[in-house]
Formats: sequence, structure tokens, C-alpha cells
Amino acid sequence: MTLSRRINLYIQLTRLNRPIGILLLLWPTLWGIWISGNGQPDWNIVAIFVFGTILMRSAGCVINDYADRNFDKHVERTKDRPLTNGQLAPKEALWLAAGLSFLAFLLILPLNKLTLLLSIPALFLAASYPYTKRYLAIPQAYLGIAFGFGIPMAFAAQLGSIPDIAWWLMIANMFWAIAYDTEYAMVDRDDDILIGIHSSALFFGKYDITAIMLCYSSTLAILTVIGSMLKLGMLYYCGLLFAAGIAIYHYILIRHRYREACFKAFLHNNWFGAAIFIGIVLGYFKS
Repeated sequence: MTLSRRINLYIQLTRLNRPIGILLLLWPTLWGIWISGNGQPDWNIVAIFVFGTILMRSAGCVINDYADRNFDKHVERTKDRPLTNGQLAPKEALWLAAGLSFLAFLLILPLNKLTLLLSIPALFLAASYPYTKRYLAIPQAYLGIAFGFGIPMAFAAQLGSIPDIAWWLMIANMFWAIAYDTEYAMVDRDDDILIGIHSSALFFGKYDITAIMLCYSSTLAILTVIGSMLKLGMLYYCGLLFAAGIAIYHYILIRHRYREACFKAFLHNNWFGAAIFIGIVLGYFKS
């Protein structure tokens, strides 16, 4: 196999060619960085967390494909992934995941002890999430915790402590993750039934759309309370209002449960997270 071909397979394995996962992980991390920095974050910390997010999301994708390599062959959307079709060896994937995780750890070495300690559960969450689909009824909730763990780490990096508001922000992100990953799970619902893995789409059943909208509402309700506690400006609430409009658009997309429309709604969640982030930035700027 040529070097260029192997690099292309690594890009597919880490999903660097599909950055939506990085963005869904990055937005809540940036929420935490801006709030913990009171609207004026340390730019060195911003850079560390941005690059760390890219590395850890890539490592998480590799671990996910390693864990699911025998399931993915039975799913139309995933049957051609490099590990599933045998183009890359499982051992090769483990080395790649370890290398990416090590680089992410090197990035945070200049930060304080609390942040370094938090990197241990962060790694555990990222590595264990793929296996929760075998045992947990709603693995998307676990994903929300894993994807939101950059929030307490951001507070730890800038403040040296983790106030209660960081955990509430992480809970808000957990509800958002359940919403968007249920949309994603609706795409694979029939395949998941056949291969016997759990998902929120299966757990919620005919109430899946109601559950998604309640999760969006819970995210926005918590963020509204956080904005009040921090006394953020009106532009912050404009950001939340815009995000609410995006959630309504997602309802329009998924209401008939068509696979393509559900996947489109999932991808569109990038704008939901971005709207909230822009609102946070402007809320501090004008407050």
C-alpha cells in the first residue's frame, strides 16, 4: 500500500474528512472557555483546547471504529470503513489512537495540576463510550458527558477550580448531545435493531421526536438560567433565540423520520452550537 493511500485511510478513520464531530465537541468547549474567562479567555488556553479537541475527537473516532468493527459490517452506512473492510489492521488503529491521545496530553502539560488530573477521566470517557452502546439504554447521555468534559477542564485551566456553573453547562450540553445524536441514531434505527445494540432512538420509540425537542428545550432553559446568573447582555439571549429557531427547523426536518432528513438535521447542529457560542461572546461584549 502506498503512503498516500495509507494517509487517506487514516484520514477516513479519524473522520478528519468529516469535521462535524470536531465541531460538536468544540462548541461546548468554547462555551466553557469563554464563560470561565469572563469573556476574555487566555488565548494560549484557547489554542491548546482547540488543537486538543481535534486530536481527541480523532482518537475517539479510531476507538469507536475499533470497538464497532464487527458491528459496522452489518450497517449500510459504515460497512466500508477502513477497519471494517480490512484495509487497516486493528492493531494499527490502537497505535494511532494511542499516538493521538499522547499528543493531546503533551498539549496540556503546560496547564495546572487540576487540568492534568481531569485528563484521566476525559480519556476514560472517550475510550469507553463506544462500548456503552452494548449496555446502556441511552448511550447518547454518556456521549454528552464525554463531549462536555472539555467544559470543566476549561474552567480548571483558567480558574484552577470548577464552580457549579461548569457542571450545569455540562448538563446543558448533555441534553443537546442526546438531541443531536438521537437524530443521528434515527438514521441507523433498523440496522441497530438487527445487530442488537442500544440507542436513544430505540429507547424513545414513537416518542423520539418529542424527546429530541424536550432535550433542545432543556438545553436552552439551562443556558437561559446561566445567562441570568452571569448577567449577560441581551445579545446572549438573541443567540439562544436563534438557536431555538434552529431547533424548530430540525423538528421540520425530522418529523417524518426520513433517514436523509434526520441526517441533515444532525449535521445542522453545528449551527445550533455556533449560535450559542456567538451569543456568549456578544453577551460579554455588550454586558
